[in-house]
Amino acid sequence: MGLFSRHKQLKNNLKKGKEVIFLCSFLLLLLSAIQVKAQDPEFSQFYANPIYLNPAFTGTSALPRAVMNYRNQWPKQGNTYTTYNLSIDKFINSTTGGIGIKVMYDRQLNGVINSLNASFIYAEHFNINDQVFFSMALETGFIYKQFNITGLVFPGMINQGNGIITGTYPIPIEGGNKLIPDFSFGTVGQFDEGYFGMALHHLTQPDLAIFNGDQSGKLPLKLTLHAGAKGREFHNGLLSKEFTISPNVVYQQQGDFKQINGGLYLKEDWLTFGLWYRNNLSARPNSMVAMLGYQSDRFQFGYSFDFSLSNTAAYSYGSHEISMIFFFGEYHKRYFNNTMVIPQM
Repeated sequence: MGLFSRHKQLKNNLKKGKEVIFLCSFLLLLLSAIQVKAQDPEFSQFYANPIYLNPAFTGTSALPRAVMNYRNQWPKQGNTYTTYNLSIDKFINSTTGGIGIKVMYDRQLNGVINSLNASFIYAEHFNINDQVFFSMALETGFIYKQFNITGLVFPGMINQGNGIITGTYPIPIEGGNKLIPDFSFGTVGQFDEGYFGMALHHLTQPDLAIFNGDQSGKLPLKLTLHAGAKGREFHNGLLSKEFTISPNVVYQQQGDFKQINGGLYLKEDWLTFGLWYRNNLSARPNSMVAMLGYQSDRFQFGYSFDFSLSNTAAYSYGSHEISMIFFFGEYHKRYFNNTMVIPQM
């Protein structure tokens, strides 16, 4: 590639980078006009579920990857809240971006409420220079929500004289299920060994109300802001030459729900430790999250446990989470380095 061509490509990439910044600023302004009330399922191993955290992570690994996640929240009460996630993404050599698919199944209240989310993601990558890298993504898909009242007992079903349960309670349900399109946007950036990003999920605030006349059934817009850095390697005999440290922060807001997470990863060769503190912007802490992981070139495994510090500790008994990441395929030569330095758990 000649000098003129390289200069022209750099100008085009800089122009694209300015467009990304402008679009992000515009979308953030829209957030102030939105009043919302609900909440998505959350995962504690943020970077072991990168596309769920931010769709702009699509195609930012050196190899195609398949990610599987499982979370069991409040296990003391049985399978009260369980969530399964599967995503596959890869860089497309014929373009300057990546594609991915994501499928998530969420089971609440032992199967009373079930949700299936499936989506397709395209991310465009921008190489500003050797130190600055951007990715911007659009996610489109659908949400299927099912409400199962079989086995539930409502007050109107109980005979007040003898306490016997009789008949069924007439609830105005629209068939017990709903299928709605859903759209999300995200952008991530990297400067040297620091990384940062923003994601806006549920741009159209899909109406998932099942009961007739429910005016609060819209799924709120969710804002995620995240940033972190990969620490330097220690070469003075501390554990090993591969020992690194990575501080991170993740802020999420969805309606009245606001949460900030601060964490630290320590990586020693193939072993990774993580510790996160979670707070819902209140005086009382929410939880501490301890993580342990294994990493190799083609496979990564992570386990985490949420220690509840709130007044729900006796009821919830924390949360378990497991993640697995498989890398496959072959390395390909690219005209820019689109590999993010994010942690993998």
